[in-house]
Amino acid sequence: MKMKRRHFLLGAAVAGGGLLIGYSATRPSKHRLANRELVEGDERFLTSFIRLFPDNKVTIYVPHSEMGQGIHTSLAMMAADEMDVAWEDVSIEQAPATDMYANGELVKGFAGEFGLPGFLMGLVNFSATTIAEVMNLQITGGSSSVRYTGEFAMRPAGAGARQMLVEAAAAQWGVGKEELTTALGHVHHNASGRSISYGELASVAAQLEPPTEVFLKDHSQFNIMGKPLSRNDIPAKVDGSAMYGIDAHSDDMLYAAIKLAPVFGTKVVSVDATQALAQRGVQRVIELEDSVAVVADNYWRAKQALALVNVQFESSENDTVSSADLWSSFDAQLSSDNGSEDFESGDTDAALASAADVIEASYRVPYLAHAAMEPMNCTVHCRPDGKVDLWTSTQDALGIKGRVASQAGVSIDDVNFHHVYLGGGFGRRLPFNWNMIDHATQIAKEFDVPVKTVFSREDDMQQDYYRPAVANNFKAGLDANGNVTAWHSRFTGPIQVAGAAHIPYGIANQSIRVVDVETHVPIAAWRSVDHSQQTFFIESFIDEIAHRSGKNPYQLRRELLSAHPRHRHVLEVAANAAGYGQNLPEGHALGIAVQQSFGSVVAQVAEVSMDANNRPVVHKVTCAIDCGWSVNPDTAASQVESGIIFGLTAALYGEITIADGRVAQNNFPDYEMVRMADSPEIDVHIVESGEEMGGLGEPATPPIAAAVSNAIYILTGQRVRELPIKNHDFSRSTPVASV
Repeated sequence: MKMKRRHFLLGAAVAGGGLLIGYSATRPSKHRLANRELVEGDERFLTSFIRLFPDNKVTIYVPHSEMGQGIHTSLAMMAADEMDVAWEDVSIEQAPATDMYANGELVKGFAGEFGLPGFLMGLVNFSATTIAEVMNLQITGGSSSVRYTGEFAMRPAGAGARQMLVEAAAAQWGVGKEELTTALGHVHHNASGRSISYGELASVAAQLEPPTEVFLKDHSQFNIMGKPLSRNDIPAKVDGSAMYGIDAHSDDMLYAAIKLAPVFGTKVVSVDATQALAQRGVQRVIELEDSVAVVADNYWRAKQALALVNVQFESSENDTVSSADLWSSFDAQLSSDNGSEDFESGDTDAALASAADVIEASYRVPYLAHAAMEPMNCTVHCRPDGKVDLWTSTQDALGIKGRVASQAGVSIDDVNFHHVYLGGGFGRRLPFNWNMIDHATQIAKEFDVPVKTVFSREDDMQQDYYRPAVANNFKAGLDANGNVTAWHSRFTGPIQVAGAAHIPYGIANQSIRVVDVETHVPIAAWRSVDHSQQTFFIESFIDEIAHRSGKNPYQLRRELLSAHPRHRHVLEVAANAAGYGQNLPEGHALGIAVQQSFGSVVAQVAEVSMDANNRPVVHKVTCAIDCGWSVNPDTAASQVESGIIFGLTAALYGEITIADGRVAQNNFPDYEMVRMADSPEIDVHIVESGEEMGGLGEPATPPIAAAVSNAIYILTGQRVRELPIKNHDFSRSTPVASV
């Protein structure tokens, strides 16, 4: 497969006896400058992903954060396979937080995914790296690392390295490049029987001009990709040597506990810290605009002293706001405002007016917290020499550097970011969720030793940036034969990702519109973003339509997906694997859902029963996912399992409510999770269609809520239109006859 990569930079340099080889999206005008600086040994200009040593060992630098998704291993597999090296000779390093690892490929990928007009894509492709550098983007999120960085940076880096090494061997032997082959870190000339290791060619290859075209392998040529290899991060996590942000430590470190304004957006009015300052180990009480922090010689003392600080926050118009008020506001705006166009096709109003039957239903889902296992934390050391050291778990290392630099009043080049693993992210550790980082830096500026600021679990739960609460009102029109003729959707915004409310179903008349609403509750990306809300709405309502029309929910979906063969095939794989239509244990039912997000198509079938207390029990989830093709099938299956558990937790239990203007939930006792004992059996089927690569970290989260609630309807006759499921009373159940 031939791929033109004129917008990539291939740099090569001998550094410490090794050859650095890699690509970085950049303008061609930067090409000679980058090579010159690298050759001169300027190690700060790190455009490369691959380092080759004379002993034939290879180090692959991965620019994304490892938060349990196995991304370090998968991206390294892609580069190593294209380079034709032995996997046992590969080591993996976290790439540093520099603009040379800014995510230009993500800029291009998401520009296309979000529907940027074609006439602008050329400009984006040309300037993507510059955009990423200016915006300090080194992001891990959006299920984008493998499908964008992997496909368009790591694979070309490996292929380009291989071509350079072949060129070096050809010149040394005086033969044509077409006569040479590569395997396991060696170049071979079969005609003469000669062979030479990559390491022996490192110094020569470093002097060559990089190729303007790289040739990627066909899938049939893969030696590493497609195999279920063990993740490189697991051993350290098993033996306890893995470092997370919260593990940062030094002997002179101080610790900060913080109390933020409970009603979002309000400020501190007064602080009486007399009692707190008298406590053992307390160093300072820091008053910030919207919070107060106690700094002590350990976190426990800081937290205990914080409880003794008498702090008053200003009153605001939001002090009496409740979840009921917010829902009333949403309903009122949906009733009075037709919103703005998200998608329109045909004449929906006319189709509804002429329909033999019109179905109406209103759905809603609450705010949700991210609730990562590692609480939010950030350690900052503002050194006397004007430099800053930074330790934190983040999904955007370069962005965090820039933010801390801004808060500390220093250059970004003066911030030294220490990479660590993440104990969960789910969007909480993406840019724009800055409250922890800002506060930690402002506190640390008052000291010349490292200061670790930690959000308690209660702080993290009540000071999050939440998944938006959304309400959606539907109408559907049916003709006399039960065919769906109209789809009418009105939902509250804002839209965070384009297209989540669109449907794959072949309904001629569609009107999908969004009504933007504003509240004082801060919102941000949450795993799978808008798809988690919209898939529950869409796949539940299409189920309602099926039952109303007297059709089997599975068969109706198949009929309406005739123009989307990927969706239809994935649906069939999941249904067949789950035994859809076959005999089930008495009291069990199957619910089904299908959707597309982040380039992958997912179908799930949930097997559910009701226990003696009329509470749902999810026994098994069968999931089929078409992600194009998978780099590491084992990691792919793990990501799907993780997404299902995450989504199931939200469906069954997840709920952030507002009372007196503030979050009512405090900790896991009132923000419950699916536990190991209650986790269903999960059967994952990876469908390799050969289509463009899709994501894996997020697409499995959205369908599960609808799949479970659709099964509950069959068991109880009660339609779940509002999550979480725990809030519903199923004591008066009337099972639905099979259709």
